[in-house]
Amino acid sequence: MPVISAPHDFNEGHLFVDLKSIFGCPLYLKCEGFNFAGSIKLKAANEMVESAEREGVLKPDSVIVESSSGNLGVALSMIAASKGYKFLCVTDSRCNLSTRLLMEALGSKVHIVADLDENGGFLGTRIEYVRSLCASDDRYVWLSQYTNPGNWQAHYRTTAPQIARHFPRLDVLFVGTGTAGTLMGCARYFRQWHRPVRIVAVDSVGSVAFGGEPGRRMIPGLGMSMRPPLLDESYVNEVIRVEEADTIRACHQMARRGFLFGGSTGTVVSGAAHWLSRHDTRDMTAVAIAPDLGERYLDTVYQTNWLQDLFGDEILDPARPATAFETDEATPREPDRWPQP
Repeated sequence: MPVISAPHDFNEGHLFVDLKSIFGCPLYLKCEGFNFAGSIKLKAANEMVESAEREGVLKPDSVIVESSSGNLGVALSMIAASKGYKFLCVTDSRCNLSTRLLMEALGSKVHIVADLDENGGFLGTRIEYVRSLCASDDRYVWLSQYTNPGNWQAHYRTTAPQIARHFPRLDVLFVGTGTAGTLMGCARYFRQWHRPVRIVAVDSVGSVAFGGEPGRRMIPGLGMSMRPPLLDESYVNEVIRVEEADTIRACHQMARRGFLFGGSTGTVVSGAAHWLSRHDTRDMTAVAIAPDLGERYLDTVYQTNWLQDLFGDEILDPARPATAFETDEATPREPDRWPQP
């Protein structure tokens, strides 16, 4: 039994769930929600904070500020409380109420932006607010999860090796895409591995992370309203885009078997199950990464009135056919320019 003195010292990284009995396909789910922050974002948060400390960027009077749809904000709130820093999370109305309350319980401040950016999302607005704060007072320190190499390096050092240790014959890995930190860390690691691994990025319909038209997205976690600066598509073999209705169905399908996972996990699992249903899975080893658990989605993904208001009464009808998925082979492209903070 581990004995710890700081909450970020504990992070269970070796738990996998076999989903074959639920979805009928050979798929192992790496569970990343068993830590005091409740999500995979603890890895990136810890790496970025420790890097800023080593570089002397964080000082005793510093106020950490970050744009987050929720999970990174919780992880930074926990670390800031443990280390004695102040933390301000800039989020938007899609952030779950329970997540906002959790950050505040840990002593953090939460600012909610209301104006949409030019792509119909909130990310651009959140970032502009963070920039204005940093320009107004040099005590604010923006870790910038969107550009910080510590984001992907955390997964190169931890997440990918943990998968490789348990599945030395891995064939395909499904990774949800938000900032692309998890995706790029794992993809870079397995590019150098002893055997080829197919990297399949899973995104939400309405996200413009891999191009395409922006659209409504109500479930926080995956997807971006701009291209992730960390993304290098030369490491990605394929992209799958999942409708939020299918995300919700996957979440409820797992919940009916006792596994309560979050919306990000539902998206990844739905995309992976669809991909596997179209391929020969004999002798195939497939793993998907589950970023979070489901408790923070009780008032959204698992709340009947919320579902009916946004998706209609038949959203959970088991007889309703699944929405068509969009999939395409990824091709390298030049990264968009990104203003530096």
